[in-house]
Formats: sequence, C-alpha cells, structure tokens
Amino acid sequence: MTEEKVLPFIEHLVELRKRLVVIVIAVVIGMGVAWNFSGEILKFVEKPLTGETYLTGIKKQAYVKVKELAPALYSHYKLDQEVNAAPKKHPLNYSAPLEPFFIQCKISMLAGFVLVLPIVFYQLWLFIAPGLTRKERHMVVPFVTAATITFCIGAMFFLIVIWPVIINFSLSYEAEGLQSWFNISAYVNFCLRLILIFGLIFELPILTLLLARFGMVNYPFLASKRKYAILASSIVASFHADLITMFVIMIPMYLMYEISIWVALIFGRKKVTGKDELSAAGTSGG
Repeated sequence: MTEEKVLPFIEHLVELRKRLVVIVIAVVIGMGVAWNFSGEILKFVEKPLTGETYLTGIKKQAYVKVKELAPALYSHYKLDQEVNAAPKKHPLNYSAPLEPFFIQCKISMLAGFVLVLPIVFYQLWLFIAPGLTRKERHMVVPFVTAATITFCIGAMFFLIVIWPVIINFSLSYEAEGLQSWFNISAYVNFCLRLILIFGLIFELPILTLLLARFGMVNYPFLASKRKYAILASSIVASFHADLITMFVIMIPMYLMYEISIWVALIFGRKKVTGKDELSAAGTSGG
C-alpha cells in the first residue's frame, strides 16, 4: 500500500475516533441524566407482568361480545371468571448480589443513548460529510431530526404493541405445576435488545432515503431484491429462539423494507435522460 493511500486511511481512522469519543461522552452524560428516572422505565417495562395491558382490555371486550352472541358458549367455558378475574401479578426476581444495580445501569445507558440520539446522528453525519456535496450537506437537520424520530417511534412501537404480546404469550403457558419465575436480568436484557433492534429497523427508510438521494440505490434495484430482503429478515429474526419473537421481528423488518422501496421511488434522485441533458445544455447556451 502506497503512502498516498495510507495517509487518507489514517485520517479517516482519526476522524472516526474523534466522533466515537464525542458519542461516548454524550452517552455517559445522558446516562447520568437518565439514572434519575430509570426506576420509572423499569416499571413501564414490567407492566405486561401486571396483566394491565391493552391485550387484557381486548380480551374482556371479546368475552362480552361472546356473551351477547353465544350465551351458551359463554356459560359452558365459564368466561365470566375470566372477565371478573383480578389481574395476576408476576414479580421479577434476582439471584445475584448487585444484580438490580447492574440492571439499573443498563437501563440508564440505553435511556441515555436515546436522549442523546441527535448528537449521535450528528456525529455520524459529520463523519460522512467530507464525501458529500455542498447541497447534500444542507440535509443535516432533516437527517438528524428524521433519524431521531424514527428510532423513537420504533422503540415505542415495540414497548407498547409488541412487548405485551411476547410476555402475554409466555405467560399463557402457565398451568398447574408450571409457573413463571422471571429473572430480572434475562427479562430486562431481552427487552433492551429488542428495543435496539426495533429502533434500528425503523431507521431503514431514512438510510434508504439518503442512499436514494445520493444516487446509490433506486426503486428498480430495491424492488428486484425483495426475496433477499425476506431472507435477510429471516436470518436476523432466527437469532431469537422462540417462534413468536422471530415473527414479530421478521414482519416489521420486511415491512420497513417495503416502505424503503417506496421512499426510493418518491424521493430518489431522478435519472437524467439524454433529452434532459440536451435541454439543459440549450438553456445554458441561450
């Protein structure tokens, strides 16, 4: 490797280190701020274990509807007991010294990361900015804003919609002689990992928008790769052992790819034809 090639590569590494240092400092500061409300975050994550979720309301409404339409079935299966049953709470447990403390650290770290997302995305933009044109660099505010919002939407979509489904499915296996005993580390680590995954999944349209605006991808290219997107979604989802979690990751991931295809079609760089080039040349000549 020649010296001319080595120097730019080293400069890129130095720039990358600089950006990473800023991100790490920002996350540490965000972690310190988030520490104060990490307990409230843990309570929100624990909510599906209390039985007080939107699924409980839907199930009770369904039972009431069955009572109206099929009273015999309602009585036969004793659904009134389900309707009137008090929510069963499933407390988290820990079995190692300082385990709750380390869980609080992990929750604060993720929450702090979310708090400083604008700084994180701005640093990423500064790293790639030298390779952009002056016009493209002006997209920094829309990029940082959109990337932050979509990540938060993905995380909240998981916590509010998907997380109760996963926990409710897990609790449905309880029976006589088989009771749940959730360890706080396994429970919270599982949740935090999926929050990150869903946040990143929802970033796919933003990444596609940038690549399409820069002319690196387009609608025909993405549309022709649908089968590979299904395969990639399946591979990513397969790292989770249970079938339900696999599907709740695979389906949103592929849906984000479909949205990305339409983003590339609507916002992608328009291909300049020979006729357009001649027209532009004639206009500049006139």
